[in-house]
Amino acid sequence: MKKIIKSSLVYSFVVLGLISCSRNKQQYGSERYSENVGFDFGAPKNGGLPATSIDSYQQIPENMVYIEGGHFVLGQIQQDIMGGIKSKPRNIHVQSFYLDDTETTNKEYLIYLDWLKKVYPPNNPKYKHIYKAAVPDANVWKNPLGSDGGLSETYLNSVAYEDYPVVGVSWRQANDYCKWRTDRVAELVLIDDGILKPYNERGTITDQGRVRFDAEVFEVDPKLLFNGDYSIFTEYVTNPEEEEQQPDSIQVVTPVNKEDIKLNITKYSPMPKFRLPTEAEWEYAAKADVGNRRFNTIRGRKKYSWSGETTINAKNRYSVQLANFKQSKGNYSGIAGWSSDKGAITTPVKNFPENAFGLYDMSGNVAEWVADVYRPEINTDVNDFNYYRGNVFKKMKFDESGKVILADFNNIIYDTLPNGKIVPSVLPGQIIKEEITINDAFSSSNITKADNIDFADGDASSIRDYEEEDPLARKPMYNSPIIPVPVINEETGKQEYKYDAKPRTSLITKYSRVYKGGSWRDREFWLDPSQRRFLEEYMSTNYIGFRCAVSKTGATHGKNKKSSQGAPAY
Repeated sequence: MKKIIKSSLVYSFVVLGLISCSRNKQQYGSERYSENVGFDFGAPKNGGLPATSIDSYQQIPENMVYIEGGHFVLGQIQQDIMGGIKSKPRNIHVQSFYLDDTETTNKEYLIYLDWLKKVYPPNNPKYKHIYKAAVPDANVWKNPLGSDGGLSETYLNSVAYEDYPVVGVSWRQANDYCKWRTDRVAELVLIDDGILKPYNERGTITDQGRVRFDAEVFEVDPKLLFNGDYSIFTEYVTNPEEEEQQPDSIQVVTPVNKEDIKLNITKYSPMPKFRLPTEAEWEYAAKADVGNRRFNTIRGRKKYSWSGETTINAKNRYSVQLANFKQSKGNYSGIAGWSSDKGAITTPVKNFPENAFGLYDMSGNVAEWVADVYRPEINTDVNDFNYYRGNVFKKMKFDESGKVILADFNNIIYDTLPNGKIVPSVLPGQIIKEEITINDAFSSSNITKADNIDFADGDASSIRDYEEEDPLARKPMYNSPIIPVPVINEETGKQEYKYDAKPRTSLITKYSRVYKGGSWRDREFWLDPSQRRFLEEYMSTNYIGFRCAVSKTGATHGKNKKSSQGAPAY
């Protein structure tokens, strides 16, 4: 009898405890409630941990398409016209991500340029190279034996071309745009939530670039933004207990002073980070094998970004092409009155049908930069999950007091590229970073060094002279001179360009970047998404553009998907 009573008491205590925990959870209504521990860490008496994001999904700009990840065959299916295979078929799995449905247009890029011009006025000697470094190269339209038809003056700046893909941008410029877009999207979220003052309330927009918002700095420490000027914040987010006391107000408007600013960073972190897609991501999105799926199998590999074996629109009996490309020597769009691909040069975005993922111009119009460093072959031992070559691991730089170091507004450091162009190595207000050290990678199961561009393909352990004890005696596998190196003429004092006299065995460098897809200047062969070419990251052409990607966080698969036969996909 005593045992039964004792068991009943224990059971009652457990039930009461569970009810109490449940009440605590309901009382605070906080996502910081720990079911493992049994109480709410969001409450002030339990630590007052900041709330996490109020949204359970990523907020991505409307012009991006969700690309559900999966397995596919990376590589080409048709023979290379040069007699080799630069991309042998490999089984790869790509994680879900988001991708722009079109290439970045002249209109969007001009907004970026005008913003730079206002925030970093070119007439300020300290900033004169920032705007200039971002401007596309208009000379890409010029040719020694051809007329540019005025395109070098009108293509970027004329309203007639505002919906055309921007060209003349280098890989580096495309990356800078992605970083700028990351900051502006995050900034808009904070302005809309009333956390950050809009531009017209922060002072003059041309105030030495100090009104510039940086998403990465915000996530590290909002107090470092705007050169320590806290007046740009309109209010701070309160703790969950205070919010419960004032249910009609999600945020309590409180004057911000320098001492007690309490921004709830975790609510807005992580912000969407825009970047160039990797080669594997771009090819996966372009092939869109989901269009050939039947339940959990793929019905044949695709030659183009659309289904079918030809470039002709089968639904149109007038032989209209499905992409903008060069159809034969000297034939860029057909005869007058019968344009078969809608344009002699580039065409406006969304001018051709989208692929199965809802992406436009993944074959034709302009080729596109991707993130990867180029190597002639993708290794047999390639990482089969989210393959990417080009990793240089870096970390934030801190001062002696442990505070992260930002680029100074008064002493901007510039780099001189091999083509003589002067570009900022880091913009004022951005976090200065440095490569990780051997100590940082010590005992890591994944990495051993910072620079992995040549990993297993051109580094000291993979070249033919790997046995040489003297590192300088080892001849690198990819050692192109790139272009003439800038030198100062001692007699005239002027800068000149000269090729070095070292023996070279390759046209490829650590700065050679992959670009994918055919363009208005290419023949049909290059429309195959698996084809790959390369160009130095600081060079540009009139047929290469770009689009941005964002990694997917959380669940990587959608809901209520249907197969091609209408049955649930999973």
